[in-house]
Formats: sequence, C-alpha cells, structure tokens
Amino acid sequence: MRVQEVGAMTLVDKIKSRESQVGVIGLGYVGLPLVIEFCKAGFPVTGFDTDPVKVESLEKGKGYIQHIDISKLAQCPGRFVPTTDFSKLSGVDCIVICVPTPLNKNREPDMSHVFDTTRTIAKHLRKGQLISLESTTYPGTTDEDMRRILEEGGLRAGQDFYLAFSPEREDPHNKDFSTSNIPKVVGGYTPQCLEVARALYDAIVVKTIPVSSTKVAESVKLLENIYRAVNIALVNELKMLFDRMGIDVWEVIEAAKTKPFGFQAFYPGPGLGGHCIPIDPFYLTWKAREFDFATRFIELAGEINTTMPYYVIEEMVSILNAQGKKLKGSRILVLGMAYKKNIDDQRESPSLKITQLLIEKGAFVEYSDMHVPVCRGHRHYPKLDMRSMDLTEERLKLADMVVLLTDHDAFDYEMIEKNATCILDTRNAFGQRGIRSSKIRRA
Repeated sequence: MRVQEVGAMTLVDKIKSRESQVGVIGLGYVGLPLVIEFCKAGFPVTGFDTDPVKVESLEKGKGYIQHIDISKLAQCPGRFVPTTDFSKLSGVDCIVICVPTPLNKNREPDMSHVFDTTRTIAKHLRKGQLISLESTTYPGTTDEDMRRILEEGGLRAGQDFYLAFSPEREDPHNKDFSTSNIPKVVGGYTPQCLEVARALYDAIVVKTIPVSSTKVAESVKLLENIYRAVNIALVNELKMLFDRMGIDVWEVIEAAKTKPFGFQAFYPGPGLGGHCIPIDPFYLTWKAREFDFATRFIELAGEINTTMPYYVIEEMVSILNAQGKKLKGSRILVLGMAYKKNIDDQRESPSLKITQLLIEKGAFVEYSDMHVPVCRGHRHYPKLDMRSMDLTEERLKLADMVVLLTDHDAFDYEMIEKNATCILDTRNAFGQRGIRSSKIRRA
C-alpha cells in the first residue's frame, strides 16, 4: 500500500519540485555536510541539535568544524534554520537522523542517541513523512527497533509513513570525495519507502545505490569498515613482527603495492581513530551473539588494533632506556592529537590513549597540533585537559623525545628533525619526505 498523498502532491512530487521541508537531526560531521547539500539543491532545511552552542554558532554564520565550509549556507539565504526546538519536527516532510552511535565501556553498542531521537520523532510523527537513519548501526535497527518505537502512536511504516536507512560515507578532509560525489546506498522498509528515500538523495548526490532492505544497507556500512579494520590490524601485526626481524615494514608495503592487481596498500599506525573504524565492527560482533555466532576476524582485529598504543609506549620505553633514561619524569612532546592528518577531529584518536598512558606512567607531556588548540572533555578520557603548544626550536630541544602521532602537512618536518634530540615516527612521515636521520626511529 502506498503512503497517503500529502495534500494534492505525493512526497516524491514535493521532493522533485523542492517543496518538501527537510529536517536534519544532529549537526556534526555527518549532518552539517548534508544540510549544506540540501540547501544548495534548493530545499528549505531545518537543522536540529540538542547543543545550543552549535545552533547559536550557525545562526551567526560561524562554523565549528574546520574542514566544513559553512559559508556555502550564506549562498542559500533563507533556506536554513537551526534550532533546538524538536517540536518543529512535525512541520518537516523528510527527517534525516545523523546522531552518534558510540560503544559503551564494555564495547557494546550505545544506541541511546538513536532511540532517544526516535522517541522524540514519534511524539511529532504525522502521516506522509519520511524518516531516514544515517547513523552506523547493527542490522535490524531500522526495520525492527526504530520501527517499533515509531509505530507506538498507531501509525504504520510503509502505510502511513516512510522508513529508510542510508549510511553516511564521509571521509573528513578528503579533497577528492565529499557528500555530493560519493555514491549513496539506500535501503527502504518497503519498495515505496525506497522510492521516496531515493528521490530525496538523488537530489543531492551523484548516484544512489538501491538495495533490497534496510538490513542490507546497514550491513554495507559495516562491511566497508570491517574490511578496513581487519586489513589495518593485519599490517599492524606485521609491523610488530617485522620490527623484531629487522625488516622495514614501510619498504615492504611500498614494494608490494607496485603489483597492479590483487593488493591494496594499508599502513600501520599508533592505533585506530575516527568514529567509524574502531567502533562500527563491534556493532556486528554484538548482533552476531544473538545468532550464536562468533565473529573471530573482527574480534582479533580489534585486539590487535587496541594494542597499538601500548606498543608505541613500549617502543618509547625501549628508546629511552637505551639513552639511560626512564619514561617517568621524561619530557615528551606529542605531535598531533587529531585521529588523521589535516583535520581537527579527535574522536577515538589513538593520541588520546597514548597521552593518557604517558601521563599515568609519570611522564611530563605536552602536545602540539595546529588543528586541535584544546584537548579536553573526551568521553573516555575526561581527565585530559591540555592546550596545544607552539612548536618552537626551544621546545623541541627540551624534549627527551618527540613522538609523531598525526602526520599533519603543516608540521615543519625539517625543523623538527634539526632541533629534536630523539624522534619516534609512528606514521613514516619523515621517511615519506625523504628525511633520514639517526635521531628518527619508526614505530
């Protein structure tokens, strides 16, 4: 059965004519780019967030995420309204959910943001609306858990409203790919739900990839990130093995990737970071238990990747010991707090874990990151409260060890090598720039 028409027009008609009102819940790394694209495409957009600071910033035309250029919103005057008033959900036609899905301390899915948001939507749900979830989650979230909450008021998915899942595929600061030119997977609860969701996303992305169900769409995102997590774990393990064997893993990878088929290069690092790869695989691990199935590859990859910060600490201890120094009391200068280069995103950054471990072991720690001026208030590291230090020659000379954790392009690598007495490079950042020195140890 097709969802009833909205006035004289179907929702698909309203979307195609840009008369449909779009609501985006969660104005962060995923939601804000979507807001920009919907506005550019000609839609009136309401942005919802529980954080009044974000809403106030957007009202003033100010951004809070470095790589997202909100000046593009100024090119769409009158189309965007940010708000903390969720009662306005009843006035929008299409609702896109972009809220966090972290893990709890037991590495189990924390779905509180998704389900609390769904309950809020349910209070204001009306016939003819589309609800699309973009937050990464386990298969069954949309058509089982969310649907049950939304249907508590008597309306039925596929009959009275549309329900879909379309996973985000953001890669912060990727100059080649952004929201509009990344193909978008879309799954609907019913064929009609899929039709409406495709119409919405067709308006803002280069191509939509329809799949048969919301469960398939949810699984696609998990597969993408599990693939990366497992392969990163593999190369991290080989890095630790090759170190013992006296083999340069970076040289091995560079040679291997010359093969024109059957090999994709992954690189070792101090640990996994970002919201997706360290977290998303465990959503499937958790769900698999319901089916008496052990996801051994995922769990093993998690174990290996989780050990990398500890491996970095062990390398630091070994290097300092060779110099007749102890980690306790040493001055350590950390370069980079973001989880990847050239961005300000600290979510799940291995730098946070390593910094916390260093402090616990009695080291005197400073950090420098031009993209992250302040480091505080993190979910798993609430006691961290630090500010970025200027990267001066004097500060480099005073440090017993400089540890490079995030390879920002803006770092002056030649100046660092010239003035530091000891460098641990976890990203091969110096080697990639042709800088070789007895001061530099790669980990």
